Amino acid sequence: MPCFRCGARQTDPVRGASPWKRGVRADRQVLICPGCQSVHGTADDLDRCAACGSARLVCRLGEVECRDCGHTREAVPADLVHSGAPPGPPAASGDGDLSAEVAAALNRVLRRGPAT
Repeated sequence: MPCFRCGARQTDPVRGASPWKRGVRADRQVLICPGCQSVHGTADDLDRCAACGSARLVCRLGEVECRDCGHTREAVPADLVHSGAPPGPPAASGDGDLSAEVAAALNRVLRRGPAT
């Protein structure tokens, strides 16, 4: 999953905790790269807890949970969500089509011809 702001893809981390952070935007789990975390106002783009106002939310199994106060609520289905924010930038790879990237990588590894 790429960073929701810049489209950078997470690579295999070195030992220890990952510098990437999680957040929730429009009731969907997103990742935030270390570079975007240092930008002022990154948390302004994230959803906030209705109970305490914290941006430390996680989305799992159809629920959004606040990591600060423990408040949980049901996530709104993606087709009903409208955050009012413009869509994020395309992935850094160009067209942002992950399935095409995976197919090309498999073809290289398995020494097959180009995908059609």
